[in-house]
Amino acid sequence: MLQFICYPRCSTCRRAKAWLDENGIEYEERNIAVDNPTEDELRLWWRLGQQPLKKFFNTSGLKYKELKLKDRLPEMDEDDMLELLATDGMLVKRPILAIGNMGALVGFNEEEWNIHLEWFRSLQK
Repeated sequence: MLQFICYPRCSTCRRAKAWLDENGIEYEERNIAVDNPTEDELRLWWRLGQQPLKKFFNTSGLKYKELKLKDRLPEMDEDDMLELLATDGMLVKRPILAIGNMGALVGFNEEEWNIHLEWFRSLQK
């Protein structure tokens, strides 16, 4: 089962949820503010996705700016970044579409999600 990790008040998350519903993709919804991804989940998704770890940060969020992470991230190692991300769901870019132990899509990019559409459907058969 796909896991849709989102913040319900986020407009991008609402658009992504509408896309999933319109395309008949079944998912389990998880509120990132209540049930933040764990350090182990983040590490798995990052490693499997082969994306820069910085992509997992919500760079437009208030918490990111409050902590001055733009300046601090370049000095942090990967373990410190993952540990920090796991402390607060508002630091994590959303939505995340987690595909079990196969990785995750971070952020909603309709073009990217369309590329994976048939694969998502095949996971549900």
